[in-house]
Amino acid sequence: MTTTTNSLAREQAAGVARGRWLMLIVLLAGQFMALLDVTIVNVAMPTIGRTLHATGAELQLVVAGYTVSYAMMLITGARMGDLFGRRRMFLIGVLVFTVASLACGIAPGIEILIAARFVQGAGAAAMIPQIMSVIQVRFSGAARARALSAYTAVLSSGFVAGQVVGGVLVTANLFGQSWRPVFLVNVPIGLAVLALVPLVMPADEPGQHRRRLDLTGLAIAVPAVFLIVLPLMLGHQEDWPGWIFACMAGGVVLAAVFAGVERRIADRGGDPLLNLAVLRAPGLVPGLAAVAVLMITYGGFLFSFALHLQAGLGDSALRAGLTFAPCAVVFGLCGYFWRRLPSGLHHLIAPLGCLVAVGGYAWVALVLRSGGQGGPLLQLALVVTGAALALGFSPLVTHALVRVPLAQAADASGLLTTTIQLGQAVGVATFGSLFLTLDSAPGPTVSGRALAVTFGWLAAAMVLAVAAGIPLARTVAAAGGRPG
Repeated sequence: MTTTTNSLAREQAAGVARGRWLMLIVLLAGQFMALLDVTIVNVAMPTIGRTLHATGAELQLVVAGYTVSYAMMLITGARMGDLFGRRRMFLIGVLVFTVASLACGIAPGIEILIAARFVQGAGAAAMIPQIMSVIQVRFSGAARARALSAYTAVLSSGFVAGQVVGGVLVTANLFGQSWRPVFLVNVPIGLAVLALVPLVMPADEPGQHRRRLDLTGLAIAVPAVFLIVLPLMLGHQEDWPGWIFACMAGGVVLAAVFAGVERRIADRGGDPLLNLAVLRAPGLVPGLAAVAVLMITYGGFLFSFALHLQAGLGDSALRAGLTFAPCAVVFGLCGYFWRRLPSGLHHLIAPLGCLVAVGGYAWVALVLRSGGQGGPLLQLALVVTGAALALGFSPLVTHALVRVPLAQAADASGLLTTTIQLGQAVGVATFGSLFLTLDSAPGPTVSGRALAVTFGWLAAAMVLAVAAGIPLARTVAAAGGRPG
């Protein structure tokens, strides 16, 4: 009898484990879909521009609108999962994302496409935070480590696939729809996820220790970010009139107001959108600074290089995607396997990676300044740059949280994730505008020179990431390198 009971218990445990992993696979399919849309649009930009007669600034909004919206709603999305149930919020996020993807795919004009991209970002912000929460709640021990590895692998593969899949879909011109399948591909995936989630994910009750929504902070933070980022995108197109700088100054003022409001909410024992007290944790501020600079350069790199390949050199979308592919693959591999390097070196990997990235950006600039294709030398430079960015980024994400108290871990993680997404948007706004301003005439020569100057400034900016990474390395070393 005991043997039979034990056998049944093992079978039930195995069934529960299989159910958890099936649930995770379905959730990660939704995550992959959302991540794909961060990079898949880059290689479609020139085709979208020609078809919808979009300006450079409007193309910047197509790319950055998604990440800005995603970044601003991310913390709120996580709290809504705690308040209303993670399964419910994940399904709402997938539904919003899928409908917005359909709207993007059938958009008759650039204005509707931009608006739909902002809605897409909001859907992703409702969806993505629930996955990490589910992993923390439903998995433990070795199973949690494997689940987090799968989560990280999807993060890396989403970046890799976005560049290549975008090129394939645009070049294939399915049903004569040009760039539209780049967005429409999300619709069947989203519908499948919507159908499967209720079958594989049990309904959950709201958390016992629920954090309230900070709608006041959100209402101040959103216009503050928009008043800074959007004028940066529109400035070169409008020839930098006075109202551009007035808007950015207004955004800075609102940011200061936001900081004051958040501090008062925390002092009253409330739940601020951003608890500024977490910034006192050793290593967090330099870690955030280094991550922000790295992601700013990364966003500018993807945007300007994609435009140069297609608009400047005349490459097809597929060739542009394949040009990105080796860099993207190395980025994913290095970002996933960096922990296998000797543990005694882990605290040095981030600043060294950023330092090599400085040389990588400068190398790409030298190769392309004459307006040529670059050939194998360009691919080698891109591979080195991709590896360096990964070896800078992945340890930074881990090490920035090394000395954050456990009680503030959620605030620090939300702040770090928001910094990553906003950094990409600011990079598209600043370095994308620089490239578009310098790329004043058609042809590979002008485009190559514009890209060379842009990448030169990317290299200069990465020096700041190196500088910020040094005190963080000291913090990690003092903590014994635990997170590495």
